[in-house]
Amino acid sequence: MQAERTRKTRTTKRSYDDSPDTAESFRRIAALPNGPERAALYQEVVCAWMPMAVRLARRFRRRGESAEDLTQVAQPGLVKAVSRFDPSLGTAFPGFAIPTILGEVKRHFRDELWVVHVPRRVQELRGQVRSADHELSATRGGTISAVGEIAAHTGLTETEVRLGQGALEAYTAWSLDAVPGHPTDGHPLTDTLGDVEPDFDLIVNREALRPLLRALPEREREILYLRFYCEMTQARIGAQLGVSQMHVSRLITRTCARLHDQVMAEPRAFRRAP
Repeated sequence: MQAERTRKTRTTKRSYDDSPDTAESFRRIAALPNGPERAALYQEVVCAWMPMAVRLARRFRRRGESAEDLTQVAQPGLVKAVSRFDPSLGTAFPGFAIPTILGEVKRHFRDELWVVHVPRRVQELRGQVRSADHELSATRGGTISAVGEIAAHTGLTETEVRLGQGALEAYTAWSLDAVPGHPTDGHPLTDTLGDVEPDFDLIVNREALRPLLRALPEREREILYLRFYCEMTQARIGAQLGVSQMHVSRLITRTCARLHDQVMAEPRAFRRAP
């Protein structure tokens, strides 16, 4: 007797109070031409079945999306189901609508919520690799499965397994404030960010000056070379060239000012170029 009662309990389908009787409404929709009356009846049926769409959306509430967002995704699925349902085929509306609504929600997770865009094939490999790893780990006390073991378990190649493993962490992203590892001795991810390399500006300035220095008159180029590369004093440069220290100072100041103006004007000239 107890076994019979258990069997009946297992075979009895769970019933919900969100399954209204809209069979007559669907027959009327199919018979009516496009117009206000058909549109009003169509909207009435959608509203009647909305609690079912909300219930189906709640199945996914633990996957990182809010209940409101999931409901908004499920609602278009319900609208599609109502618009495409054909009562003359003899199928009950829930049997047609449920796969349609669930398909919309699953498509939302597949196409919209990945932090990094991953091709559909890689998403499928990720799911296979993840499931196989869980199954294998459960049989050996939680140890990590090798690539070859996963490949043998799934029938995939090792290259495909590695491709799926590479997408395991692509669905969600960590906050920069997160502390991987033990929170007491770990460091936030912000500590791993690099700083701006200060020598970048030096390289840019050097490359901008290079053609301008080559275009200088030979005397000015020599004075700059002796002063800034050989680190000679102005007096020593003047003595070597046979001019006064004051003349060397004026030449250096005038040449540097002209080079500065040319470098600063170069971006504007570049922007005006066709």
